[in-house]
Amino acid sequence: MAIIQARSRRKPSGGRYKAKLIKKKKHLLGRTPALTKLDERKAHQIRVRGGHAKFKLILANKINVYDPKTKKHSVEDIETIKENTANSQFVRRNIMTKGAIVQTKKGKVKITSRPGQDAGLSGVLVE
Repeated sequence: MAIIQARSRRKPSGGRYKAKLIKKKKHLLGRTPALTKLDERKAHQIRVRGGHAKFKLILANKINVYDPKTKKHSVEDIETIKENTANSQFVRRNIMTKGAIVQTKKGKVKITSRPGQDAGLSGVLVE
């Protein structure tokens, strides 16, 4: 079954909408999430609309860290994933998304990039 980015055919109560519903169309097509995990870097290229390319980050173990106090950038190794606001189960599965907090040698870092869209990991030092 295709993943589409359209309104559900059912109401939150479980009833159906009476208005005419559109069929699944190519421009409404969605994809499964990348679910970036902690391991040696691996990215996957995908062709998107208009013939452009998008890179999904499948595995990553390094992050570009910005320190707001010193105003410097550095590349750090990720030790573990501490928190993930997207889903609490992602911490157990070592999955990184935007907004996740990871542990590095410098301290805790909040991920500010979208690894499933950009194929890069960057974040801001929290502690």
